[in-house]
Amino acid sequence: MSIPIKQIKLHKLSMRLNNPFTTSFGTLKDKEFFITEAVDEDGKRGFGESVAFTSPWYTEETVKTNEHIMEDFLIPILQKNTIAHPDDVSSLFSSIRRNNMAKAALEGAIWDLYAKRENMPLSEALGGTKKNIDVGISIGIQPTTQDLLDVIEKYVREGYKRIKIKIKPGRDIDVLKEVRYHFPDLPIMADANSAYTLQDIEHLKKMDELNLMMLEQPLAHDDIVDHAKLQAAMDTPICLDESIHSLEDVKKANQLGSCKIINIKIGRVGGLTEAKRIHDYCEKNNIPVWCGGMLEAGVGRAHNVALTTLPQFILPGDTAGSSHYWQEDIIQPEVEVNQGLIHVPDKPGIGYEVDEKILKKATIDVKTFNFH
Repeated sequence: MSIPIKQIKLHKLSMRLNNPFTTSFGTLKDKEFFITEAVDEDGKRGFGESVAFTSPWYTEETVKTNEHIMEDFLIPILQKNTIAHPDDVSSLFSSIRRNNMAKAALEGAIWDLYAKRENMPLSEALGGTKKNIDVGISIGIQPTTQDLLDVIEKYVREGYKRIKIKIKPGRDIDVLKEVRYHFPDLPIMADANSAYTLQDIEHLKKMDELNLMMLEQPLAHDDIVDHAKLQAAMDTPICLDESIHSLEDVKKANQLGSCKIINIKIGRVGGLTEAKRIHDYCEKNNIPVWCGGMLEAGVGRAHNVALTTLPQFILPGDTAGSSHYWQEDIIQPEVEVNQGLIHVPDKPGIGYEVDEKILKKATIDVKTFNFH
């Protein structure tokens, strides 16, 4: 049985974040992105979300390049081919180099549509088993250390299972020491977003005293080799993020000893199918994985929730509740966190309804592509 896609829509949205989000790259106040919609012959609708930013500071992709690649290459591939299962999308798109976020945005809508047609939750369609998932929270760089401590205190009270702190040269060891002093038992990880080089090895080794869960992507965004040298010199587990775009990258990182933990982001690796492959390899090789966030709105957040139900996601992910990021999210009900847990919805597909009114309010453009 094929999935009879009749139409794909690209809804371009712009939404204002509750709080500006600062990393070693810069500060983000508004987020532009696409909600992708796949409609079948029966009128069933599946939704995906693009996670690229307007500037190419996380990967080379941007909102504009996503639009170009989806419109001029990926949607025409879908129009010409029959899809029996969402896994087919991944292989159909393989002739297009990289552009993983554009691929994931469309593949996600087809996964949601498939799960709805099969009348099963997306988590189940992916092979997930958990009914609740543990979540942590990612905190951007704050104006002062005291501001950071106050923000952490708030989230600890709300029950988040771990805290991720963005660091950069000049705002790292001293800040982390202060946090560790005030929160001696809190699971803490530091995310460097590629802000260091191997010349900083002695400096980074000081983190070993701080009992961190992990140090995420300290070195170059495209590096696997230097991370192996750093991991050999440090006790703190290194987690790779920006360096991992495929299962092949994970295999190389594992063989070289570049890290002990992998962050899986659906958009970065090209979709749920590849994310699942990476998960399965990590499960076989006893590599802990967790699901990273890209400041998603509700649809992308729902996809992260579904993925995190797979068994090897043993570390809390970045999937905080909707209200942490948005005044009003585009789904009903919104994603809610209670004492560091998100209850996995059991309705078909992503398990949340897209709120048409809020979607329309945030939409700045819509393009429709018909299939024959």
